[in-house]
Amino acid sequence: MFMFQQIFGISLPIIQAPLAGIQGSPMALAVSEVGGLGSLPAAMLSMEDLQRELSILHAQGRPFNINFFSHTPPTPDAERETAWREALAPYYAELGLELEALPAGPARTPFSSEAAELLRAFPPAVVSFHFGLPAPDLLAQVRATGAKILSSATTVAEARWLEDQGVDAIIAQGLEAGGHRGTFLSNDLDSQLSTLALVPQVVDAVKLPVIATGGIADARGVAAVLALGAVAAQVGTAYMLCTEAKTSPLHRAALSSSAAQTTAITNLFTGRPARGIVNRIMRELGPIHPHLPPFPMAAATMAPLRIQAEARGSSDFSPLWAGQNTSGCREVSAAELTRSLV
Repeated sequence: MFMFQQIFGISLPIIQAPLAGIQGSPMALAVSEVGGLGSLPAAMLSMEDLQRELSILHAQGRPFNINFFSHTPPTPDAERETAWREALAPYYAELGLELEALPAGPARTPFSSEAAELLRAFPPAVVSFHFGLPAPDLLAQVRATGAKILSSATTVAEARWLEDQGVDAIIAQGLEAGGHRGTFLSNDLDSQLSTLALVPQVVDAVKLPVIATGGIADARGVAAVLALGAVAAQVGTAYMLCTEAKTSPLHRAALSSSAAQTTAITNLFTGRPARGIVNRIMRELGPIHPHLPPFPMAAATMAPLRIQAEARGSSDFSPLWAGQNTSGCREVSAAELTRSLV
């Protein structure tokens, strides 16, 4: 464990999970400042925003992690889009919205050559990927910066595949984790194991350092995964009420309420399975819908409903990302939370 911390330039075995749409450089800076590894989610950032955030993080002089999605850009599917619009039509009518003129939804872009150029200008200590890895030529550009490379695995098979591609460490993501599952070898929703089942199996299957994530909310959870052979814990949901987080008031309220006790894996908000607090749209349509447009195109159709409902004080159509264990969520600084985890 200590060798891992030395290699990554951190003093605490804590990685703050990248929380796309919920945090920026202030949280990553706070975590890195106290010896953990702060992370910046880049999948929803424009190149201009990414450059600004990278320059801020680079100026601090401490190790940080930049996280990218590595999904294949989708091909539009008119039949699935039509079926999805029909499913949402009653909700559009209820909120007085026109289904024919849809604004663009939140962008989630995969790692690109433009992003690789920025990494050369502002080299991070760590670059992590979700949904597998980018193409070999892009991955080679990341390696050329000197950054250590991480990626998420939800099964032993995915962990072995990542090891074969030469990553430096593997993030074993249990099914308890909030947000998007990192699954990339299979679409089988039943293939992912719980954190406490997955971590020791991955530790035994690969020779690389293994980082545990999913359901870890306090120092007891960190100690448990370290005892199972992980070298560090990646913690996400617990940071969502921190003062540096940009979590919306409605999302904060849900995380602080009894509703947070019931989460489910859903594809309704982006087209790809992700865990969040169950709300109205998930209850009425079911958390998994068979006719969604491919990730991330489904977000465009849901966005107007979310915006209109939130303006009325409702989270009926909002992605309330959260893991199964919200007990660690506290309204404190990210630095204080990080220290409390060890």
